[in-house]
Amino acid sequence: MSEDGFHVHGPHDHEMEHAAEGHGNSFTNRIAMFTAVIATVGAIFGYMAGATQANASLYKNNAAIKKTEASNQWNFYQAKSGKQNLSELAMELAPAKRDFYEKEIARYKSEKGDIKANAEKLEAESAHWDEESDHEMHEHHRWAQATTLLQVAIAMAAIALLTRKRWLQMAMYGTASAGVAVGVLAFLHI
Repeated sequence: MSEDGFHVHGPHDHEMEHAAEGHGNSFTNRIAMFTAVIATVGAIFGYMAGATQANASLYKNNAAIKKTEASNQWNFYQAKSGKQNLSELAMELAPAKRDFYEKEIARYKSEKGDIKANAEKLEAESAHWDEESDHEMHEHHRWAQATTLLQVAIAMAAIALLTRKRWLQMAMYGTASAGVAVGVLAFLHI
C-alpha cells in the first residue's frame, strides 16, 4: 500500500489470496480429492487382501487336520491288516481253531473296508480344503496387487502435486485405474 492510501495489486497477489483461501487451484483440488478416494478404495482392498489371506491359512489348516485324520485311519487299516495276517498264520498253525480264525479274518476284512472308505473320504476332504486355500491365495494376490497399484498412484499424486506435471497426473490416473481393474478381477474371483 502506498503512503497516501492508494493500493495497487500485482497480478499474482489475487492468485496468492485465492490459493491461501483454498479457492481457484483446480489441479491441487482434483489431486487431493482423487488421493482421498483412492486411499479409501485402497483401504478396502487392503482389508480384502488380509481377509483372503486369513481364509487361505484357515483352509490350509483344515486340510492338514483332515490329512492327519486320514493318516490315522490308514495306520488303523495297517493295524487291522497285521491282525488279519496273524490270524491267517494262526489258522495254518492251529487247524483245530480254523473256524474261529476264519471268522476273525472275515471280521478284519470287513473292518478294513470301512476304515479304508473313511480314510479315502478324509483324503478327499483334505484335497478340497487344499483347493479352497489355493483359490483364496490367488484372490489374496489379486487384492494385494490392486492395493499396491493404488499405493503407487497415491505416491504419484504426491509427486504430481510437488512438480505440477500433467503427464504425471495422467500416469497417476492410469495406475489407479489399473489398480481398480485388478480389484474388480479379485472381486469377480478371476
